Amino acid sequence: MIDQRFRRAATKAAAVSLTTLLAVSCGAADGGDDEADTDTVRIALNGWVGYEADAAVLSYLIEHELGGKTELVEEDEESSWASLGDGSVDVILENWGHEDLMELYSAEESQRVVDGGPNGNSGSIGWYIPQYVVDKYPGIDTYKGLKENADIFTGAQSGDMGRFLAADPSFVTQDQGMINHFDMDLEISYAGSEEEQIAEVRKAYEKKEPVLFYFYEPQWIHEELDLVKVDFPDYVPMCEIDPEDIGCDYPEYELNKVFRKGFADEGSEAYQLIDNWTWTNEDQNDVARLIAEKGMDREEAAKTWVEENPDTWKKWMP
Repeated sequence: MIDQRFRRAATKAAAVSLTTLLAVSCGAADGGDDEADTDTVRIALNGWVGYEADAAVLSYLIEHELGGKTELVEEDEESSWASLGDGSVDVILENWGHEDLMELYSAEESQRVVDGGPNGNSGSIGWYIPQYVVDKYPGIDTYKGLKENADIFTGAQSGDMGRFLAADPSFVTQDQGMINHFDMDLEISYAGSEEEQIAEVRKAYEKKEPVLFYFYEPQWIHEELDLVKVDFPDYVPMCEIDPEDIGCDYPEYELNKVFRKGFADEGSEAYQLIDNWTWTNEDQNDVARLIAEKGMDREEAAKTWVEENPDTWKKWMP
């Protein structure tokens, strides 16, 4: 997810806790990175199925092709960075532009992480509505049309305000700032997770009810549901500097990997594999669909994809 990633450095840096700062400085001083070394590759696992697809395939290849061991460490995005900084996680596979955290943990005097380069996925985030809503309310797929028709999204959970359906409250977002800037009568409601959000969208979709929601790509369900992204003014650098007043859309993102420095320095075969790994949005969606729609567990989904795509993954092998 990199100059085109989320620009949160100015707003998020102030929110980094003293505890995290101390953990970074103390860890560097006492050699904690070396103490954390292990034969098991510890992969951060964040809370969306596309990331789960990344982790499933790489974990499968490390274990079944390289004979190594892996552990998937389930954490939200920012917690994963803290774990990377204190040496308890080896890699984040999909960084959605946490430039503030990259700056914090890669500081020369206490460097804990290194940029692993693009993972091949192109990311985008925005506001979405179903095509049938656009058909009924022409022009609602623009911010001006949405403002004029916000009342169609009212419901029991939002009262007189239109409901804006978000997913996990830990996901990176600028939605409230956009709502404020464009003076929209909308109230954010968090489903709790990607899975729960999709369930709510599907429920509305089946009944052809209006629904407005935060969503992103890559995400396999775009191939199942006919969704339209709401048009906002294009992103320009620093347009989101004030999180309470954001007059632009989200940027586009080139997703990247981030390694624990000690793991990268060791240069193991597992590191080389992940370092070489790049795939497309379509590759990720294929695996994510097997997990989310077909109900396969991670290893089964990864095995299926690996067996069907040897020309892709063999290029990653050390």
